[in-house]
Amino acid sequence: MERYLNLMFIRFGLIAGALVVLALVVFAIALALKRRGRLDQARRYAEPAVRAAVRAAARRLEDGPSGARRRDGRR
Repeated sequence: MERYLNLMFIRFGLIAGALVVLALVVFAIALALKRRGRLDQARRYAEPAVRAAVRAAARRLEDGPSGARRRDGRR
């Protein structure tokens, strides 16, 4: 049991570390774009993709865990 808990703790540490590194990379990219004056341009470029991703995630959450079809036939 102790070995399993150690493996889970290591897994949690790796995931948390990866998230911290990802956040630092995103922050560094945003800072570099802001210094060059291209942050607004990048924001306008990425906005449609982010909106589509949010809509898809909302639809997925709305469907529930089973992914069952709604009454109107859509997913």
